[in-house]
Amino acid sequence: MKKLYVFFQGKYNQNIDRILVGKFMFVLMSVAATVWFLVRVIPKPSRAVYPCMQAAAPLMSSFVIWLLSISGTYVTYKKAGKYLREKRYVMGGIFSIIFLSGIIFFTVHNSGILYSQDGSRSPKKHNPPNTPLGTGKGIFPGRVVWTHAPGAAQWDGENGFWFDDAWNDQYKADKLISAAILTLTDTVEEKDGWNKLFCYFNNSCDRGDRGYIRGENIAIKINQNNTESHKDSEEYNTSPHILLSLLRSLVYGAGIPQENITVCEPSRFITDFMFAKCFAEFPEIKYVDFEGGSGRIKTGYVSEAIKYSQDNGKMAQAIADCVMEADYLINCALLKIHNGPGVTLTAKNWYGVTSIDKYWRNNSHAGFNQDRGGKMAYRTFVDFIGHKDLGQKTLLYIIDGLYGSGDVNGIPSPKWNMDPFNGDWANSVLMSQDPLAVDAVGLDLLAAEWPQTPSLNYCDAYLVEAATIPNSPSGVIYDPERNNKPLTEPLGVMEHWNNPVDKQYS
Repeated sequence: MKKLYVFFQGKYNQNIDRILVGKFMFVLMSVAATVWFLVRVIPKPSRAVYPCMQAAAPLMSSFVIWLLSISGTYVTYKKAGKYLREKRYVMGGIFSIIFLSGIIFFTVHNSGILYSQDGSRSPKKHNPPNTPLGTGKGIFPGRVVWTHAPGAAQWDGENGFWFDDAWNDQYKADKLISAAILTLTDTVEEKDGWNKLFCYFNNSCDRGDRGYIRGENIAIKINQNNTESHKDSEEYNTSPHILLSLLRSLVYGAGIPQENITVCEPSRFITDFMFAKCFAEFPEIKYVDFEGGSGRIKTGYVSEAIKYSQDNGKMAQAIADCVMEADYLINCALLKIHNGPGVTLTAKNWYGVTSIDKYWRNNSHAGFNQDRGGKMAYRTFVDFIGHKDLGQKTLLYIIDGLYGSGDVNGIPSPKWNMDPFNGDWANSVLMSQDPLAVDAVGLDLLAAEWPQTPSLNYCDAYLVEAATIPNSPSGVIYDPERNNKPLTEPLGVMEHWNNPVDKQYS
């Protein structure tokens, strides 16, 4: 039996005692939540994103609005009476209307709200459930693997950094990556799994039916968007434990020489903890970031490497040289909500290899955000996926969901309520050879967990555009290099699951 929860407020047939008790409890809990929030957040503002603070904030804000509504209504009532007694009927009439409107608004706003299965509104999407669009990529076309290891992430939400070794199980992180490789390729040994990945990729790129050749270079694009220096940041970025697991799989499993692997975040910083953890085991790997120094290499750029399908304003057109020179790319993104385009997954992760400024406010984001009303238009992410030196040079797509987050900024927060997480961190990794399929699954997970996020509405627009090339709904002809050689085939397959409970794809 599927459950549908419906919450009603303001029923007039309830017992008066229950109403009074409910109002008393509302005031009591709201005062407590307000005091708790202020005591905790004023001394340390970053605590505002802690799970306990995010639980208290809605109650506090509701209480403040409730108080303002009551006080505002009372003030207009007094003003209306004063003006009417003074026979100033115009002003008295105006305040009477404001008073009555406030009463009506306050009453109507307590009416019932229908919620979805998980107690929250469902975001709008362009593509209906179980309606695949496009053509799947990969050994098993369109396959997305989701590995889940409860206990891999154990941070309590307040003490230390979320990425501290004390809170993370490296063995389970290793299993998340290795199990994903084996399941994605239907093999029993990581070496065989990686070989199948290389063979498929080289075949699809007309390089012949061959695996990795010693001397070929692999660049791994991580997501360190919430960093401003090499100093460790409490904000949510790529997990050092997931990155180390990936490096172990490449070096020990696939047999790739360290000197042919580059970990890069050209527009941001590889922080001290991450660098120290990976460098200690793999000192010959290259670590490239925005400024370099202290063991890192400063990024260089190839100018005008991406010109976009349309005039895109001040969008950065240079691409990091370590990406341009690589023979293979691995896109290691994050599982989290974004205030602008709704989600920040593998497609948006490519933005960080362009010559953007380390301070995000100085950058152009044209073509990032979907139309919240559902109108289709040019999407920059499609150019990233279709570019010959970005998406089309990518061996593997990974979404790091060790923690996952409902906010683009701050610490990972809050924990996940949906099944199978049930009040825990996501403890997950998504992996695929298909850039659209993996982002579609990541989007479904985020939309099911935090559907109240306004930016989620129609955030699948870039997936629909990319899956329907050359007949994208916007009518745009996608030509990322602007060389009169437009993309002529779908960039993958996208589909939404049937519902958050069954999580079934066709």
